[in-house]
Amino acid sequence: MPTDPVTPAVPVAHRPTTVSMLTLSTFVVGSMVGAGVFSLPAGFAAETGVAGTLIAWAIAGGGMLTLAFAFQLLANRRPDLNAGVYSYARAGFGRYLGYFSAFGYWASACAGNVFYWVFITSTLGAVFPALGAGDTIAAVALSSVGLWLFFILIRRGVRAAAAVNRVVSIAKTLPIVLFVVLCLTVFDPAVFAENWTGPAGAPLWDQVRATMLVTVFVFIGIEGASVNSRHARSRRDVGRATLLGFLSVLAVFASVTIVSYGVLPREQIAALPEPSLGGVLETIIGPVGAVVIGVSLIVAVLGAYLTWTLMAAEVLLEAARSGDLPRFLARTNDEDTPVGALMLSTALVQVLLIVVLFAENAFSVALDLTSVLVLIPFVLSAAYALKLTATGETYGRRDPARARDLVVAAVATAYTAFLLVAAGTHYLLLSLLIIVPGTALYAVARRRSGDRVFTPVEWAIFAVAVAGAVAAIVLLATGAITL
Repeated sequence: MPTDPVTPAVPVAHRPTTVSMLTLSTFVVGSMVGAGVFSLPAGFAAETGVAGTLIAWAIAGGGMLTLAFAFQLLANRRPDLNAGVYSYARAGFGRYLGYFSAFGYWASACAGNVFYWVFITSTLGAVFPALGAGDTIAAVALSSVGLWLFFILIRRGVRAAAAVNRVVSIAKTLPIVLFVVLCLTVFDPAVFAENWTGPAGAPLWDQVRATMLVTVFVFIGIEGASVNSRHARSRRDVGRATLLGFLSVLAVFASVTIVSYGVLPREQIAALPEPSLGGVLETIIGPVGAVVIGVSLIVAVLGAYLTWTLMAAEVLLEAARSGDLPRFLARTNDEDTPVGALMLSTALVQVLLIVVLFAENAFSVALDLTSVLVLIPFVLSAAYALKLTATGETYGRRDPARARDLVVAAVATAYTAFLLVAAGTHYLLLSLLIIVPGTALYAVARRRSGDRVFTPVEWAIFAVAVAGAVAAIVLLATGAITL
């Protein structure tokens, strides 16, 4: 398929604000360390024991590590491309799939941000009953206040937001590291040995497969440095920050689940209320443990919200600058903040928060949709890395790195495609119901620039996407899919 170079469609008004490699890595840590890590002990213990946990982390960690390498490869081989998941899909497979990736990623970030607000208010609901499960008028009102306060903070500039993100990343990671250390001080080898196997009668592979699905959500955010690549002082910093952030988070996530098996029997861990990390810590240091984890959870979620809001705006900004979305989304202020994209992102989250009042399973639907919507850009990015290595573009005739990179890209593509299929066909159809209507924005942008909307191949892709969206509507109308 012919592809177009990624060139700005509108003039760039302000020189990008640059940040260090360590700050870029905090975008990875900040986006990955959210609510998921605090539920890992019970999430794993309900499905498997130590053996299954070790295998699941080895497979999931290894698979996502190849994706991290793929992002590093693309950052080094195509340093001219900004906003990662958008520009990689566009450069590899054309403008429409670039839009598909950008809009899907943006919708994923917004859906995830709704999940974060619901999570925070439902957690506070244990103390303030008026907040309920995060789906009451009081909860939506509180979430709305927080939503617009963050808008004001981020509007002040990327550097200020990045500084806050650095502090928050440290603040939310230290309690988790402390949890691991305290678990090691009371670690009981006998309890750990008893927890080696999972539920009686459950095949080991079935246990591993169940826990693999748990890892999908907690690894979302690995692309944090890539999405914010225009702020890198050096494009090589993007790949380094991705690997540093991912390996740090993987070590923390795996440690949290494994050390818990040395503190309590598996059945007790599985029965702990969420956040289960607090329940495990409470058995070690008493009720204060649950309080510490509760506070850390809220800090972690707010930090993740900040990071994801920045990333959502960055993707829209680059797509608008490239002429694939309306020009108002390309507007930045004197502090280099993409104010047009930020306003649209905040407004969508506000609308979705109101929808929460009328959705029966808003919490779980937002979570699952977030996973599927972000996996589409992951697959397209990994596939572009595979295409780049297979064709030899940017490689010398006898470049020894090409064979190694080809294997890494192939594994990353296969693994992300597997995750997309495993997430469920019905959620993939629902994601099309979100992405397809947004094609109107793409069409308007293309028409205003005087270009044709679709190539013949892109017409076929659009037709398939429309068919999927129509199928989602039928399934919703018949009750086969419920929200």
